[in-house]
Amino acid sequence: METPDEIMSDSEYVLYSQSEAREAEIRSGMEMMREELKDMRSRCRSGQGDSLLHMTRDSDKARMRREDEAMMRRALQLARAGEGFTSPNPMVGAVVTARGRIIGEGWHRLYGAPHAEVNAIRSVAGSDRPLLKEATIYVTLEPCSHYGKTPPCARLIIDTGIPRVVTGAGDPNPLVAGRGIRMLREAGCEVTEGVLADECRELNRRFMTAQTLRRPYIQLKWAQSADGFMAGTDSNGAHFPLHLSNGMSLRAMHRQRALADAIMAGTDTVVIDNPRLSVRHFPGRDPLRVTFDSPRIPPGANILRSPHVLLDSATPLEENMRLLFGRHNVSSLMVEGGARLLQSFIDAGLYDEIRLETSTLTAGAGLPSPTFRRDGLRLTATESYGGNRVETFRR
Repeated sequence: METPDEIMSDSEYVLYSQSEAREAEIRSGMEMMREELKDMRSRCRSGQGDSLLHMTRDSDKARMRREDEAMMRRALQLARAGEGFTSPNPMVGAVVTARGRIIGEGWHRLYGAPHAEVNAIRSVAGSDRPLLKEATIYVTLEPCSHYGKTPPCARLIIDTGIPRVVTGAGDPNPLVAGRGIRMLREAGCEVTEGVLADECRELNRRFMTAQTLRRPYIQLKWAQSADGFMAGTDSNGAHFPLHLSNGMSLRAMHRQRALADAIMAGTDTVVIDNPRLSVRHFPGRDPLRVTFDSPRIPPGANILRSPHVLLDSATPLEENMRLLFGRHNVSSLMVEGGARLLQSFIDAGLYDEIRLETSTLTAGAGLPSPTFRRDGLRLTATESYGGNRVETFRR
């Protein structure tokens, strides 16, 4: 079994260490969950209030469902601690319970490192290990059934002797896709599926989209002036950049960059702006750079100084996206611009999310922002950063 020290470079270890604050939050959540369960058991014994564990006026099925949902919410909280570290793997959390209390928990911390189920089972204290034979393990995603960078988690659960498994979402990865559930049931495990399934799928929407559509989850991102321009225009008709983002919105955008496997810019943007497309204002790893191969791109361009992919502009856009996923293991792509590239994705209907930042600055004239129809899209978030409005739309 690989350990983080064996698979991380020095720079990756620094980033991994920055998750300590997240782990403190997780530990705090664990204590709150323990106190909540203790309080519910106390109220139940005294005949006061409801209880997830012993609620006599509810059916056993309803009681178990409520307990399953409470534990799955805890597993979801754990899973989120892996954000930015696990891709192209999904974020996964796991909780082990026995006799009305949590005896182990864990999450997938880093791509290539042990999975959530492994970490949860390893965390069980020696004095509690005999309880595994009567325990329930809650996992936000179907346990894997194949050998990859780590052995199959379904086999570990079986070998450990845990008799009941509760899962959130199924794993659409063709290497799993129900095989993990089937392996568990054939070994005699009781399996409950679909607990908080929508929330579990939403947590890993990038992974789910990539595995289902066989192309990256595509996020289109741009900033525009208050009157709808991406760039200014000088007296000769040439475009020049506008400083539309502020310090707060820039940090929020770099957080999004850190969550993407790859970031793409058009040839004009690469030639004119020579962007680095790196993560500088938020802790995280730089995404893979992507653009179209062109003789116009100078050999010293910033994008060529880092790991990059040059796509063939003669290849249909959708085929290029499938190539990014299949050949380069890209599960999520942020498209930064310019306007023509963004519009080509919009016109092809090839996107999952639009992140639109509108500045307080008025340009008066310049390069118009891309246009898109808002009907049929869901406005999932509206945020304000130093006066700039950031709207997130999803299909």
